[in-house]
Amino acid sequence: MNIGEIWDILILNPMINALLYIYDFLGPTLGLAGAFGLAIIVFTILIKVISLPLTIKQQHSTQRTQALQKDPEFLKIQKKYKGDRQKLQEEQMKLYKKKGINPLAGCLPVLISFPIIFGLYGAIIRSLADSPSPLLEFSKHIYSSVSSTIIPLDSQFLWMDLGQPERFPIPALESIPIIGDGIPILAIIVVITSYLQTKLTTPPQPGSQGAGMSQMMGIYMPLLIGYFAYTFAAGLALYFVVSNLFAIGQAVLMNRFKSEPEPAGKKKKKAEEQPKESGVLSLLASTQESMMKLLGIPPKSTTQGSNSSESAKDQSEQSGKKKADAKGS
Repeated sequence: MNIGEIWDILILNPMINALLYIYDFLGPTLGLAGAFGLAIIVFTILIKVISLPLTIKQQHSTQRTQALQKDPEFLKIQKKYKGDRQKLQEEQMKLYKKKGINPLAGCLPVLISFPIIFGLYGAIIRSLADSPSPLLEFSKHIYSSVSSTIIPLDSQFLWMDLGQPERFPIPALESIPIIGDGIPILAIIVVITSYLQTKLTTPPQPGSQGAGMSQMMGIYMPLLIGYFAYTFAAGLALYFVVSNLFAIGQAVLMNRFKSEPEPAGKKKKKAEEQPKESGVLSLLASTQESMMKLLGIPPKSTTQGSNSSESAKDQSEQSGKKKADAKGS
């Protein structure tokens, strides 16, 4: 078994048949127009959901790496080995290992995305075959459980042919050489969303060794993916747009709800200041406070409570003293 056969079995065939299953359900079954474009959108969302745990782990690793840039020990290493780059990298790797941070964890989702991109491109091109020879080749990748009545597929989605590079035709611009065939709207959206995704998922790392590389990747990667969207089939550009929008929404939610860890000393001091209460007493106290707020009764301050308890204690001591004097007389 050669590499091509392994690629077909593990990547290409599952993608082709997943698209066909979704297309069969959305098109012939539900009767929706543009079923293949909708199938690509649903397939993209499924891929993003399946890889969500890995993406979340990658973003957490990125945040921890960013927090390490402000660590006193990290700053000390940077200052101490400023003139020795090799020693600086060795000491940084030791610190990463000590803190339990993998600096290469952020590269894993990127490496996984490339087989998906090339596999999806191959799946789209083969699925939209419309002549005898490509259709015969396409039939070799179809599982027996897929209905043969859905072949050939409808490649139209909105204004585009998903098997061809996307262009939005504007008659008034036909005489202009570069954009005469139409405006590549999806490619433009891909570049913008890829840049936003990079900015949200790769926090700035001022003063670090990889800061320059991160800035370059933040510019060149959106342009590279935009070039793919401009050159290849529109179905691939549609995948890029949906994938980027999903990643942007996920990054916004994670940045909004992320919790910054408190320093250990502050956490200990805060724990010492709080009174130790049992779970039942704490629940009763909170219930009582809620009922008092609901009835409009002002809560008693701790100072007043302590003063009243001290006065009651003084009164009991005075009464006991009077009784003792009466017995003595």
